Amino acid sequence: MSLSVQIMDEMKIAMRAKDTVALEALRAIKSEILLAQTATGSKEEITEDDEVKLLQRLVKTRKESARIFTEQNRLDLAEPELAQIAVIEKFLPAQLSEVEVEAVIAKIISETGASGIASMGKVMGLAAAQLGGTAEGKTISTLVKKLLT
Repeated sequence: MSLSVQIMDEMKIAMRAKDTVALEALRAIKSEILLAQTATGSKEEITEDDEVKLLQRLVKTRKESARIFTEQNRLDLAEPELAQIAVIEKFLPAQLSEVEVEAVIAKIISETGASGIASMGKVMGLAAAQLGGTAEGKTISTLVKKLLT
């Protein structure tokens, strides 16, 4: 089942339950999917990798907003953002723990023989491709720096 169909089904459920937070998050996902489809100029569905990147971007922006709201002591604005993150994350693949990500990166470094921070770009490219949507880019970057220094 494509992400668009899943989103529509979840929207119907949220509407019936009068769950405004979930509905707002689902509408944001639907909007981003439509924007991504029209950006390519085709009526075809976007790829699964693009869907994961899109969802990760939505989660990232909401995390950043929640962080800013929390710093400004605006918990009334931060809480809906955090609730929307939970709704969006239901559609993402299971995230790996930091230990699992570190093990994958260590394996990549040993296979490529990378050493020093100059090799970071090569390792990041391979790690991002291998880990796909199962880890955040920031986490990958931090661990690559840690292991290469």
